[in-house]
Amino acid sequence: MNLNPFAAVTRLFRRSPAAVAPRAELVTQVRNTATAPFEAAGHGRRARGWHAPTLGPNDAMLFSQSTLRDRSRSATRNNGFANDIIDKLVTNLVGTGLIPKSLAPDAAFRDRVHELWGQWVDEADTSGVLDLYGLMSQAVRCWLEAGECFVRIRPRLLSDGLVVPLQLQILEPEFCPSTYNTTYSFYQQQPAFFSDLHRSSLVAIPARNINGQLLVTHVYEPVRPNQLRGLPHLTQALIKLYDVDRFDDATLLRAQLQNLFAWFVKRPATLADASGNHLDPLTGQAVNLDDNGLPILALEPGIFQELGPGEDVTFNQPPDAGASYGEFMRVQLMGAATAAGVPYELLTGDLREVSDRALRVILNEFRRKIEQRQHQIIAFQFCRPVWASWLAQAFASGALPIPPGYEKNPKAWERVEWVPPRFGYLHPVQDSEAERALVRSGFKSRSQVVTELGYNIEQLDREIAADNARADELGLVFDSDPRKTGPSQTTAVPTTAVPDATPTTTPSGASAQVIRRVIRDPNGLISAIIEDHVPGVRAPKVRVTNNIQTPKPEVRIVEE
Repeated sequence: MNLNPFAAVTRLFRRSPAAVAPRAELVTQVRNTATAPFEAAGHGRRARGWHAPTLGPNDAMLFSQSTLRDRSRSATRNNGFANDIIDKLVTNLVGTGLIPKSLAPDAAFRDRVHELWGQWVDEADTSGVLDLYGLMSQAVRCWLEAGECFVRIRPRLLSDGLVVPLQLQILEPEFCPSTYNTTYSFYQQQPAFFSDLHRSSLVAIPARNINGQLLVTHVYEPVRPNQLRGLPHLTQALIKLYDVDRFDDATLLRAQLQNLFAWFVKRPATLADASGNHLDPLTGQAVNLDDNGLPILALEPGIFQELGPGEDVTFNQPPDAGASYGEFMRVQLMGAATAAGVPYELLTGDLREVSDRALRVILNEFRRKIEQRQHQIIAFQFCRPVWASWLAQAFASGALPIPPGYEKNPKAWERVEWVPPRFGYLHPVQDSEAERALVRSGFKSRSQVVTELGYNIEQLDREIAADNARADELGLVFDSDPRKTGPSQTTAVPTTAVPDATPTTTPSGASAQVIRRVIRDPNGLISAIIEDHVPGVRAPKVRVTNNIQTPKPEVRIVEE
């Protein structure tokens, strides 16, 4: 009788629990002998020895978090590639800092908020070593290197003389052995140094104050639901980086041994005269000895030395570094870079066989990961609670006047957008022209472009207006001013004392021609640009639009 193992298991679990218990051995037998519907779930030769226990998100880190954290910090201290991975991630994630852009409904209130924030940035650090954006970089580096970071949001007294009575303190994960939903327990100093038992005791700090504002924010990346603590970013790359570093050191040592060229001469024992001088047994002449009493031999280029009877020469053979060293290191570093989520080309600077288009694809994919972590972790876990606490302290201290209507709809006045640092253009001319085309076609706004560049559109417009007003007052005209030098002028150009620009003769022909006349004043400044549409005498240029050929006018520029 042929027994279908899966049908047997199905019938088994349809029985009552009392009937299932005695048949546990049968279930194990069926599981081990049955062909799994997924190869990765099988128990055959290829999967033999694969230990994959069932662990929850916090059980998996219970005994591993401390070791992973220590090894990650050791790799960052001693391994150049590991340190460069963290550096490049911090640089791309934070850069000069994520800058807040207030979305409050009143423009004057927004200006005051931005001005006050700019003043408080320099006072945010409790130790006075960094500004706010330096603390942001430090928190992100701690998160990537150790897996997580804690930020204490500490209200201050008005007597402390701060612009806004609020400061931040960065704490490494060793300070907090346990976390709860409502309370954090912190050591008063780094627990690795128990020089003072009193200061090393745990202190409970509530997660929120009585007004519901956060006093402690936890920065980490929860990759699994209900995960309470974070893992170092280099977790999957630690073993690879460690082995590559050891292999590289061993190869370097072998290369050093290759320089130790040596040769050895074997000869019969020397004789001695009555004075004790060593004599060559073949020639009878005195032998030159070094300070250790050994014969001195010289190796000269181009020499042909004849050996005497009983003499022999042996050369040492140091190990070779191997011709495949470069390719082997390249493959291993590619694996380490992939595990760390950093492009190999960005990590090593190796751009061999990488075209401009391929590099765009690589960097665009990397930037998607960067933007994801910027908005989901840095902006949400660090910037958002800091902004809420800062705004509350600014209102409470009187540094920021409460606007009318705030009580009715406070969320509208607290809205903020965090602007990350912009990514550099890969091809400045092409990228800027693409942005210009999107704005002109209505697919994108100027505000979006300016925000992506890391600037404030309102401040930028004020600066442009001030520059234009100053230029008009001084009578200056620059090529960067499209009002006067561009093809589409937005302001009227004075036309006084402009000579007649009508052409004296009109060429005949079927194609259109545009004569663009540039009129300059005695100082060489452009005073007018006049376009004349006249019949052309040359063969028309053809422009194809929707498979329809239309004449394209020829443009001539005449300086007068």
